[in-house]
Amino acid sequence: MTDSIDVNEMNRKVIAEFRENGGTAGGIAEGVPLILVHHIGAKSGVERVVPLVPYVDGARIFVFASKGGSPGHPAWYHNLVANPRTTVEYGTQTFPVVARVLPRAERDEIYAEQVTVQPQFGEYQRNTDRVIPVIELQRIAGRPE
Repeated sequence: MTDSIDVNEMNRKVIAEFRENGGTAGGIAEGVPLILVHHIGAKSGVERVVPLVPYVDGARIFVFASKGGSPGHPAWYHNLVANPRTTVEYGTQTFPVVARVLPRAERDEIYAEQVTVQPQFGEYQRNTDRVIPVIELQRIAGRPE
């Protein structure tokens, strides 16, 4: 599938720029807040990394399984559900987290906040019949890297 290859190549470039530039990326991702979320394949067991646009509220970090409003959840979402303990790269920091899918009421509140700062997420929800999941990446304190 060509789209998949293009997305993978784009992600590789964004990840490289993010790491080379202390937690920021240029090009298509310039000016957009990003984090890198590591995830372990639910079936393969292979570690992968995906750049995501977070919503950050103080020490709380949230990501959105929008897949641009596609009908199905992204693979990384299924991987985080299967293997919630993982790692996040945020700015120049790398730290362990546990992923928690928000219940509906909390999800709706956080999703609305994300739409106010990143309006395209409203469009993603309008483009699909599924409720786009919101995942909190809870930092694990005191766990060595």
